[in-house]
Order: sequence, then C-alpha cells, then structure tokens
Amino acid sequence: MPIALNFTSVFSKDWEINFTQCMPNGYLKYTDLCNMLQLTAAAHSDMGGISFSDMQEFNQAWVLSKMRVEITELPKWRDIVTVTTWVNTLEKSRSVRALEMYVNGTKIIGSTTFWAVFNTERRRPEALALPYEHIELYPQRKPTQESFSKIIINPEKEVVFEKVVYLSDLDIVNHVNNVKYLEWCLDHVDEKSILNEKLNSFEMNFMKELSLKDTVVIHENFSEESTIFSITKEDKTCYALQLNWK
Repeated sequence: MPIALNFTSVFSKDWEINFTQCMPNGYLKYTDLCNMLQLTAAAHSDMGGISFSDMQEFNQAWVLSKMRVEITELPKWRDIVTVTTWVNTLEKSRSVRALEMYVNGTKIIGSTTFWAVFNTERRRPEALALPYEHIELYPQRKPTQESFSKIIINPEKEVVFEKVVYLSDLDIVNHVNNVKYLEWCLDHVDEKSILNEKLNSFEMNFMKELSLKDTVVIHENFSEESTIFSITKEDKTCYALQLNWK
C-alpha cells in the first residue's frame, strides 16, 4: 500500500473494550492489552507504507524483540480507550516504538517496544527494504518511566509446565505469536494477584522463535517483588518474562 495521504508520525486509534477481552473482574486481560497495542502499531505501519503486506514483497516482517508495559490502571468492559503511538528510533533492521493508552484523556498505560526486521524465508534479521525517511522520529518522547532492562534468569528456577506448540499458537509469520508466550506464563500465576490488579509492570524478551510441534518447558522463579518466567527448548532459553508486583 502507498503511504496514506493523511499519514502522520504520531497516530491515535480508539478501541471499545468488549466482553471477550475481559477477565472475570470485568477488566481488560493483559494479553488483550498487548494485542490492542500491537494492532495500533500495525495500523500506523499500514498508513506509513511499511505494513506486513508491503514488507512481504521483500519476504520481510516486523517481529517483536522486547516489550515493557507500565500500568497505572486497566480499562474495563465498555470503556473507550485511545491508543497513541509514535516511533522513537528507526534504523536499518530495528526500531523502538512507543505506545500510550488513555481513558477520558487520562494516561493509564505506557509501553516501549523493540522491533526487528525479519526475513520470513531465511528466518533471520536483515535491513528494512522499504523507505522510511518520511517518518518523523521522537527519541526524547518516552512512554514509560523505565527503559528495557536485562531479565536475570535464576538457575534455580522451578519447572512448572511442559507444552507442545499447536497450530492455534502460530501467527501469520508462521511462528508462535508473542502474546501466546505471555498467556502460557500468566496461566501459572496466582489468580488473586491477577484479578486484584497487583501487576505494576511487566517486561518480555523474545530470543528464539518457536514453531509448530516444538516441545517447550516453562520455568518460574518467584519473589515478593517480581516473578520471572522463562521458556526453553532443548535447554536453550527462547523467552523471558518479568512480572513486577505492587
């Protein structure tokens, strides 16, 4: 698609929270929150001429490498939320994108995301083949109080679950969708902590892609301040998640 005539480097989109996206307490699921943020980023990319369809002409796609989310409060069923996004940095094969969520003009969530350009045939990173000079960058406009951190995986972690990757776990890039990793881990968190909205922030690192029929092991290490999950395949870490509690 060509660059939209009404393209702007700062983009906003409204969403209504529906009941399928909510937990039993009526508040937005953390997985659906991540989906909504990424769908907004995708809509902005569509307008800017660097969408999945545009990139597939060169066998390329954006894949998420890191994501940090800071939460003041969650939106609830029937809320109209506004998600605003812009690009902090964009060079060659990588980009940092900012996202913020508002309800009635009040910011409730901020997220910093790190993306890599991925060749979907070679299954490796490479430089973006499309022009992007029309996108204005805002390196000083930060959506989160903290930037990415290194998630430290304790070697004494506990094995909590073993899983086989099914077709329902895959996305259009033909690997496990990034939100699926989060879903797998949250299923092993005490439900009271989730339903009582004790989560202050969380951060995810994606290290190796997972494919259909891969067998993975989910590990957990718990403390009062945070819970760290890691997912391994053949003893190699593919994903790490840090949940920071209030």
